[in-house]
Amino acid sequence: MSFLEIVLLAVGLSMDSLAVSVTGGALIQNYRHHHMLKIGCVMGIFQAGMTIAGYLAGMSFKKYITAFDHWIAFLLLLYLGGKMIYESTQEKEEDCRTNPLCYKTLCGLGIATSIDALAVGVSFAALDVNIAAAASFIACVTFVCCLAGHLLGKKFGSWLGGKAEIFGGVIL
Repeated sequence: MSFLEIVLLAVGLSMDSLAVSVTGGALIQNYRHHHMLKIGCVMGIFQAGMTIAGYLAGMSFKKYITAFDHWIAFLLLLYLGGKMIYESTQEKEEDCRTNPLCYKTLCGLGIATSIDALAVGVSFAALDVNIAAAASFIACVTFVCCLAGHLLGKKFGSWLGGKAEIFGGVIL
């Protein structure tokens, strides 16, 4: 897998976290710089962790799928991209009483936004990707996207949320 492909994949994976950060930025009343760092760190850690977990799971059954692993990777990424685009067009019920800075809420959001990374990790195992470098890069891109999303959320509110998910789905 080329560096450009990993960059595009990292950007695509981070779009759910970007949407969460935009929402968090729009909801947080008493804004402090450490709020965006907290959200970015948690989202980045979950993206990297789920990618590694998927990779480890994929390595356990890699020998059984080597003949058609590239098709599995293609279908997984196609499915995830389509799912992100579909979900971005659906109405979402929002509860504004949720505190985006609560660790329990952040961990739930971290898991929800990184399920795609689990599937990508399985694909990485099939494609012999350097998991340490890829997961680190995914974490860093997610962190930066979350910082930007938080700032955008403060500035523009909820206007960007669904558009970020569409962008991520197209990249995947």
